[in-house]
Amino acid sequence: MSKSADQTVKAIVLAAGHGTRMGTEIPKQYLMLGGYEVLYYSLKAFEESPVDEIVLVTGADEVSWCREQIVEKYGFSKVRKIIAGGKERCDSVYRGLLAAAPCGYVLIHDGARPLISREIIRDVLKGTTEFGNCTTGMPVKDTIKIADRDDMAADTPDRKSLWAIHTPQGFAYPLILEAHEKFREGDFQIPVTDDTMLVEIFLRQKTKLVKGSYENIKVTTPEDMELARIFLKKRGSFAERG
Repeated sequence: MSKSADQTVKAIVLAAGHGTRMGTEIPKQYLMLGGYEVLYYSLKAFEESPVDEIVLVTGADEVSWCREQIVEKYGFSKVRKIIAGGKERCDSVYRGLLAAAPCGYVLIHDGARPLISREIIRDVLKGTTEFGNCTTGMPVKDTIKIADRDDMAADTPDRKSLWAIHTPQGFAYPLILEAHEKFREGDFQIPVTDDTMLVEIFLRQKTKLVKGSYENIKVTTPEDMELARIFLKKRGSFAERG
């Protein structure tokens, strides 16, 4: 029996970024990690999860390449759409949301986080269906300082209340679509670094936090690639090829 639209769960995997901190000409999500592209690991985790469909958001010039060299090559049957992203991350997410319609719930994930696991996806999905919006993350281990404009430490918040936020982040589809549309209605000059902040700011709703893993890092620098290799080897997911 097929699911109704309000029961369907879709994942939006973001791979449209061209980060400069990696110091390579190839976008970080396509760098080889253990014989596979960084993006491969995220798609594989969602392919093997309860998610019904995947929308892959990539660069405009990379849509065909992703279809042929990643989706078709590895047989990711749940990737039903591959679309071009926008100028900023929030633009790419919005395009992904439009492409995901209709559905009941949506999980949004950065393709540059290859250490995502099926367990984290399961826990975020559970929190999403129960609370309407949910994100994975971990309590911070370091003391955090708030700096002023002169790079002087101005305040030290209580570490017990601080979390480092990761992805995936899950939402009831109408909720996150409304938050993005409200943001786009005005001329808001705020950096949108994740999607839960839009729900908090524009809909005044709290986000459920669920613990994921300190290993669920975002690959941004060469040092991150080395860490990712270590974590993948520990999992037994690392098989150097070629």
